[in-house]
Amino acid sequence: MFPTRTHAGTGAAFLTAPRELSEHRTDSPYPAGASLATRLDIDISGSSNMSGPVSAGRVALLSVALAALLPLTACSDLFGPSGSQAFVELECSVSRSALMDGGPPPDGIPSLQNPQFVGPDSPEADYLRDRDRVIGIVVDGEAWAIPHNIGWWHEIVNMDFDSGAQLAVTYCPLTGSSLVFDREAVGGATFGVSGLLFQNNLILFDRNDPASLWFQMDRQARCGNADGTRLAMYPSMETTWFGWRSLHPETRVVGSATGIDRDYEDNPYGNYERTDELLFGQPNVDTRRFVKERTLGVPEDDGQNALVVPFGELEDAEDGVVAVARGDARGAPVVIFWDERVQGAMAFRPVSQGTNLTFSVEGDRIVDQETGSSWRVDGVAEEGPLAGQRLEAIPEAYVAFWFAWIAFHPAAEMWEGA
Repeated sequence: MFPTRTHAGTGAAFLTAPRELSEHRTDSPYPAGASLATRLDIDISGSSNMSGPVSAGRVALLSVALAALLPLTACSDLFGPSGSQAFVELECSVSRSALMDGGPPPDGIPSLQNPQFVGPDSPEADYLRDRDRVIGIVVDGEAWAIPHNIGWWHEIVNMDFDSGAQLAVTYCPLTGSSLVFDREAVGGATFGVSGLLFQNNLILFDRNDPASLWFQMDRQARCGNADGTRLAMYPSMETTWFGWRSLHPETRVVGSATGIDRDYEDNPYGNYERTDELLFGQPNVDTRRFVKERTLGVPEDDGQNALVVPFGELEDAEDGVVAVARGDARGAPVVIFWDERVQGAMAFRPVSQGTNLTFSVEGDRIVDQETGSSWRVDGVAEEGPLAGQRLEAIPEAYVAFWFAWIAFHPAAEMWEGA
């Protein structure tokens, strides 16, 4: 979970740095249950070498790695003070044995609070390549991009806006999950990374009440005083950096000058996204799809049905570059737009100005049959009688790796083409 840490343990040797993302491997060079410290070339100064084997000098700076993960018998077994924070004697509504120690202490992975945003042509944005993925949001008419490159190293970006909106943009590299939360449920407190995992997924804590733990993909607190409290979500869209700039040329993006020494061009998880191995053991992994395939889903609500749409199904649905998926979720019709050019999808209610709309693909356009208007992948009509109108995005919809999305929503209906 964390690319810059030290460990104490059994004296396991450090392995070579992870291979480049382009190298697909389905075999694992690591023993089952090995800690992430044995999988990454770690530098206690805060940077991860991605280009070669571990040097003797660097190994000398490191304490030995844990050979295996320790299941929890109590949350307080894992946490002592970290700065001014401490987690003590937590009660959880999930089995404590299901929680795992990802390695770092609370705040060991530093979340960001209101980092500097820059224009897309700024030198501070040069760490991004066109194909890098970003989490895009539109707040008060302005577009903002939070790259995965930032999420690899920080996992949480807390953002405060002049309008009073207070959001937490979260990304878990192990589950590939991008969720944006409204921080109102925690009184506007900032979120930090706890260091714990549930089903390989990020667990957050809030700094107003560090005795409560929030499970990212469960979208609620499952430990502590706030147990059972759900976090409201904010609409977001995950695309490539090229795709987001195409939709929003005026966007702002997190600049590289975060005040924390990280190389945002390097993915410290190596080729993790290209392999079928998980860093931490998980029972009953669903292998109907490639486990790391990106998937957009609309989760259930109070027993209402959920819908999950793998990106691969959207890519194969049409001969052109766009696609439309239809279904039902959370008790109402859902339409999902896909555009291969931006490598992104978004979920909406198919209604505009009180009129139910039926969408289809005509060439490389998404068109509603009622007015003939054409629509962008982000739900904005760009031509026709409804030009300028925007569909209502479903804020609870989010992208994650297939194995993770279906693990958290096992009863979801999978869309398999028109």
